Amino acid sequence: MDTPRLNDAPLPVTLLTGFLGSGKTTVLNHLVRTLPRTAILMNEFGEVALDHQLLQKMEGPMALLSGGCVCCTISGSLSPTLKNLWMARQKGDIPAFERVVIETTGIADPVPVLDNLLHDNWVRARFRLDGVVTTVDALFGMGQLDEHAEAVKQVAVADKLLLTKTDLAPADTVAALRERLAALNPAADIVTVIRGELDPAAIQNLGLWNAETQSLEAARWLKAQRYRPANAGRLGGKPALHDARIAAFSVVLDTPLDRYGLQSALSMLTSFRAENLLRFKALVNLAGTDKPVVLHGVQHVLYPEVQLDAWPDDDHRSRFVFIVRDLDPAFVEKLLADFTDAAASHAGLMSP
Repeated sequence: MDTPRLNDAPLPVTLLTGFLGSGKTTVLNHLVRTLPRTAILMNEFGEVALDHQLLQKMEGPMALLSGGCVCCTISGSLSPTLKNLWMARQKGDIPAFERVVIETTGIADPVPVLDNLLHDNWVRARFRLDGVVTTVDALFGMGQLDEHAEAVKQVAVADKLLLTKTDLAPADTVAALRERLAALNPAADIVTVIRGELDPAAIQNLGLWNAETQSLEAARWLKAQRYRPANAGRLGGKPALHDARIAAFSVVLDTPLDRYGLQSALSMLTSFRAENLLRFKALVNLAGTDKPVVLHGVQHVLYPEVQLDAWPDDDHRSRFVFIVRDLDPAFVEKLLADFTDAAASHAGLMSP
């Protein structure tokens, strides 16, 4: 098995998604000019109007760009493309890129890409998901969210939302869309983008790991305070008609959780309710250990468990945040409590 060289730290990957016409390619054009040594993976190379000058056409679906960037098409599944890019980087055939941006098609479901990144062991040893960035059209975003489930899912899985074309949309439309996005995905900060221009730092270090501070930042990543409690009912007035099916909420459990019971509860959700479970994050207090565990999932895809060296604050309760569709928050809260309580009780009866 080939081992990583050049830099042993896995390279950060940003997944750039967004509905048709929402400005992903315009953002990419800006990133190519302002974020050097980036590998850009696209589904539609040659068909998308990238306005930069290609410096050199290479064999296969690859081109060198200005600033030490490289552009590549995704051929087949994502894994072979990432492997080919990595091997070309190792051999010195292309510049030693420092990050990857993957642009999905406008109607793409981002979940299969996340699944590929997380469950291919070869890829996971060399690349890490830094975050999901979703562009939202300020002019037509409301209608797209009303009519297309893909647009809602793209918003729900995002770590950062880029609101485009605000200069073309009425102010009241932009304000209403911002309010709706905040309700759909409370943890995702919203950044206004005019003609694709944004600070590259806005789309970096969005995950649990912060490369700048070289640390795991669970509280910043979880943002549990932005979610309403599961038993609090809907906040902020009547939801938009189509968003009545979507709920973003938090669950807090006071006592340490049994690992087996928690695994059983999450397995039920990801196995039997995957279509309803758009996303969850958790900072968990497991019985028998004084170190917290971070969990994260998107539909059926569970991220690898991460154990922190210490709690980020004095609150040692287990904190979950969920974004679900057609799933009662009270059911999710009860499921977690019942499974973990039952497993803990069983373990107590079995112990001598």
